[in-house]
Amino acid sequence: MESHRLNVLIVDDQAGVRYLLDAIVREEGHKPFLAVNGQEAVEQAKKINPNLVFMDIRMPVMDGTKALEKMKEMGCSCSVVIMTAFTEKEVIDKARTNGALKCIIKPFDVGEIRQIIHEVSQKLLPKASAI
Repeated sequence: MESHRLNVLIVDDQAGVRYLLDAIVREEGHKPFLAVNGQEAVEQAKKINPNLVFMDIRMPVMDGTKALEKMKEMGCSCSVVIMTAFTEKEVIDKARTNGALKCIIKPFDVGEIRQIIHEVSQKLLPKASAI
C-alpha cells in the first residue's frame, strides 16, 4: 500500500456530487476534504494546501472561477479540475486562463475522475524506482 496520499479538495454545492467524489477519492486511497462554495474552498486551501481540487463553477457565495483565481493569487500550486453542467465557452476559457488543469462536464464519468486522480498522483507522488 502506498504510504503517500493526495489531499483532494472537493467543492460543490450539491451534496450528491460531494458524496460521490468523496467516495471515489477514498477508494483511490487519498484524503478528501469538502467545501460547499468557493469561499469555503479558499479557506480550506489555506489550511490543507491541497494537491488536487475538483471544483464546481456555479455555486452560491463565491463561484468556482473566482475561488480558483483567489487560490492562485495566494500561491496555491494545486491541480484544479473544473466541473460544470454548463458548456459556456467563456466560462471554461476563464477557468483555463486562471490555471485549471481540466474542465469536465457534468454528469461526469467516474472512470474519468479516477484517471485524473491517478495522473495527478503519478505526477506528484512518484513511486520508488524499481531495482
